[in-house]
Amino acid sequence: MDICTTQTILLVEDEENDVVFMEMALEKAGLTSALQIAEDGEEAISYLSGEGEFADRTRFPLPALIFLDLKLPRVMGMEVLKWIRDQPALDTMVVIILTSSQQRSDIQKACALGANSYLVKPSNPLGLGEIVDLVKRYWLQLNHPTATLAAAAVPAGVR
Repeated sequence: MDICTTQTILLVEDEENDVVFMEMALEKAGLTSALQIAEDGEEAISYLSGEGEFADRTRFPLPALIFLDLKLPRVMGMEVLKWIRDQPALDTMVVIILTSSQQRSDIQKACALGANSYLVKPSNPLGLGEIVDLVKRYWLQLNHPTATLAAAAVPAGVR
C-alpha cells in the first residue's frame, strides 16, 4: 500500500454536506483509510493535543495534513490555525484552509498565521475531487513529510 494512502488526514468541517463530498473525493483518490473528522474548532484542538478520547494515538494519530474550514462553531478556524502554529510539536504540520470565504482579509490573515495553502471550496463535487487529487500529489507524495517526522520525534508524554 502506498504510504500516502495511509497517512492521516484531519478534516475540520461542521457542514455535513461538505464532509460527505470530501469523503467521496478522498475515497476516489484512495485516501479514506485514515480520515479523521472534527466538527468544530474545539474538537480539532482536543484531537491535536491528544485530550480525552483523543489520547489514544493508535486510534487518533497526528495527521500528516489538515483541511481546515474558517467558519466553525465554538472555536473559529483562524484561532485553530494560530493554536497549531503556537505548538512547537505541530508548527510544521501541513494546514490547508478550505473555505467558502474569498475575502482578501481572510486570505491575508490565514497566510500571516502560517497556512500552507488557502483554497476556496468549489461549487461542485468534481471540483473538490480535482483539489484532493492535487493535494494528494503535492502535499502527500512530492512534499517531504516534515510534520509527520517532527511529530514522530516528539518525546513520549509530550503532545
